[in-house]
Amino acid sequence: MQTFSLSRRPDKRTDKSTDTYAPDVAGFFDSRTFSVQYIVSDPATKQCAIIDPVLDYDEKSGATATHHADELLAYVKEQGFTVQWILDTHPHADHFSAAHYLKEETGAPTAIGSYVKDVQQLWKGIYHWPDFPADGRQWDHLFTEGETFKVGNIEAQVIFSPGHTLASITYVIGEAAFVHDTLFQPDFGTARADFPGGSAKALWDSIQAILALPDDTRLFTGHDYMPNDREPQWESTVKQQKTENPHLAGISEADFIALRDKRDSELPMPKLILHALQVNTRGGRLPEPEANGKRYLKIPLDALEGAAWD
Repeated sequence: MQTFSLSRRPDKRTDKSTDTYAPDVAGFFDSRTFSVQYIVSDPATKQCAIIDPVLDYDEKSGATATHHADELLAYVKEQGFTVQWILDTHPHADHFSAAHYLKEETGAPTAIGSYVKDVQQLWKGIYHWPDFPADGRQWDHLFTEGETFKVGNIEAQVIFSPGHTLASITYVIGEAAFVHDTLFQPDFGTARADFPGGSAKALWDSIQAILALPDDTRLFTGHDYMPNDREPQWESTVKQQKTENPHLAGISEADFIALRDKRDSELPMPKLILHALQVNTRGGRLPEPEANGKRYLKIPLDALEGAAWD
């Protein structure tokens, strides 16, 4: 199974040795959670950003590990990169974030969109955390809509992309966009919008903003579910999504919302949603050890709709 690929666009680079328009994008696929982690680098400066890193968690044994995050660190060391940013696109519902672990290992700042505060407030109620600070302080930086930053010398911008969650953002770094759980590969469709705070209408609007980027913009998705047993894939273009994605090509807004609502009503909740959100709303921090030195997850009963038997 393909678990790594390197995407380069030398045709999109400028002639300046100190500046590149197109970053190099290394994708790392986690087959347990169908997630894709990214290292986005500027070849001229060897500075990079890590996007949506995975902290390993086995729900059957309760074990945690850093195998995937350490793979990212090994690649950074091998390439001689300096980690400039550790970026979350949103608080994930299907895997734990390794952002906090990678910050401890590299010293790089962590960041997420500023609307994470709304997600924290929502889950603070679900988990009954009266003393939880739902103000985003668990990250070093909260990006606002349209905010710009750099990876090395490559200009980057933040697009607020709600729908899948209240806080989802897209990172546009040079001519590459990291679209998390809005779009999947063109042969699979689009993300679900039925999580607490989700909205099919908001998802449609977010996708339209992404598809307004230039047609040759590289799009990198947060997951791949390998339809028809094909190998994992995670890169497409705006043009491919417009013309090949069955949820978008020739589809009106009303049709999309109806399609999304119907599909979402038939899906069970992700198996790790109640585990993952109490870690990911803390910026990837595991619960503090209790008096016996053990850490415990708190699973609220009857908190969400979408049971497997519904």
